[in-house]
Amino acid sequence: MNDLEMQYTPNKNLIWLLLRPWILLPRIIYILLTIFFFVLRLVFQGASKDRNVQKDLSKYLFNVITDLGPCYIKLGQALSTRPDLVRQDWLTELTNLQDNLPPFDHKIALKIVEKELGSPANILFDEFPNKPIASASLGQVYKAKISNNNYVAVKVQRPNLEFIIRRDIVILKLLANFLSPFLPLNIGVGIGEIIDEFGRALFEEINYEKEAKNAQKFARLFKNNPQVIIPKVEKSFSSKKVITTSWIEGVKLKDRSEIEQNKLIPSSFIRTGVISGLQQLFEHGYFHADPHPGNMFALRGGDQKNGNIAYVDFGMMDSISDFDRLTLIKAIVHLINNEFLLLAKDFQKLGFLSEDQDLELLVNPLKEVLGDSLGKEVGNFNFKEITDKFSQLMYDYPFRVPSRFALIIRAVVSQEGLALRLDPEFKIVKIAYPYIAKKLLTDNSDEIVDILLEVIFDKNGRIQIDKLESLFNILFKDSVDINADLIPVANASLKLFAGEKGSEVRKNLLLSLIKNDKIELKDAEKLFTLLKETFSPMKLAKNAVKKIISPV
Repeated sequence: MNDLEMQYTPNKNLIWLLLRPWILLPRIIYILLTIFFFVLRLVFQGASKDRNVQKDLSKYLFNVITDLGPCYIKLGQALSTRPDLVRQDWLTELTNLQDNLPPFDHKIALKIVEKELGSPANILFDEFPNKPIASASLGQVYKAKISNNNYVAVKVQRPNLEFIIRRDIVILKLLANFLSPFLPLNIGVGIGEIIDEFGRALFEEINYEKEAKNAQKFARLFKNNPQVIIPKVEKSFSSKKVITTSWIEGVKLKDRSEIEQNKLIPSSFIRTGVISGLQQLFEHGYFHADPHPGNMFALRGGDQKNGNIAYVDFGMMDSISDFDRLTLIKAIVHLINNEFLLLAKDFQKLGFLSEDQDLELLVNPLKEVLGDSLGKEVGNFNFKEITDKFSQLMYDYPFRVPSRFALIIRAVVSQEGLALRLDPEFKIVKIAYPYIAKKLLTDNSDEIVDILLEVIFDKNGRIQIDKLESLFNILFKDSVDINADLIPVANASLKLFAGEKGSEVRKNLLLSLIKNDKIELKDAEKLFTLLKETFSPMKLAKNAVKKIISPV
């Protein structure tokens, strides 16, 4: 690929392939025939209750995906994390797409290592095995040894990837644009841009120098979090097509039974994984876009509440703008508070709805889809149910997915799918809602304080006791250590009153005492009662004692 730079440029790539019909036409025909024969087999065998038939069908699907190549394997990996969408016998087979694919020739891998690092593998490494320990869509991994008996993971890129990905992304986009008018649920709107985003991410993923920088940045962001481990990049053994990192000894987050066999607690890793994912989106603005079970390990250490996890493979990373990050936080808050007009405005700001869309028309549909599904208890949230209902909403109203959200959605869906593999009863909002509530109540940054003030004070500046009480209830309802949550909230409250925003808060509190030019103490009494019940010294003491004696 000498005539194109190692990057995804949609127009240049399209012209490049159109000028090579001997490449384009046979590949399109092969893809369409492959999909056709699979669909045909699915029509005749998909409904069968015979386990052997379904086992054969799942293997056939695996072979179809692997045969079509890296782009399709990436799509299959996303499906492999969704036990709520894919039948279990198929899921077991699709899981192999994560790191158990057929390896490429070991001799070719050795040639790549020598070309990229300047010397043969047996010279560079104290030990280099004759076969990989894992093989994924874009490369295969060897467990090698360097000086001081340190083991490292050496990932060697599959040959000819630039050509394969460039060719197949262009074809995917051509097929998608052709089929877009026939696709339901507004999927066809902007699908070309989403595929372009996917193509850019893949080209970044096959640049291992970029991956090394991603890993180092990710490590810096989590350096103060002992529950999240990032392998160290060995720069002297890394290049554009070879990347070497410290070896991670852990259990892949694939199977609950395997984790339990190692005397580890699955729920603790779910919690750490979900919270770290939320931190990536809402605090760091930089996230791992491919958190499937093959890229995450359960490590020893931690405790029953928070387990230690390790991330690997930092090729597919992305950033979220401050505007999008804060708008998403507002959207979650508006969802919690059942403020569906404001939620519709958030969708509009994020680009899911056009600027000329009449948002009033969406209030009742959003309430029907999201309000009823949430129920009174956060734990009643059912992602699959929400997805199904929202799909219908997208069909009836002009929702579209902005291309910049493609990787964010992939990351969230993969994260929840991973959690569901470990715990079928898992509800992501049972962790997400308390996290958002805690962030609002403890983060004294101007941007978060502004959102908090928007929540607890109405447009006239009067305090909304029910909204503040709702935040407290969400934060403390399922808290394992209430004091650990209470004290940061109390400290943040004191800082808020003493800070630059304190005068605005005090002014609004005074305004809340005046109603129709008369002093009204009802809201003040409610607020005082709420704060007294929440932060009473007796409650703190009881919780501390309970924490001490609970292990006994």
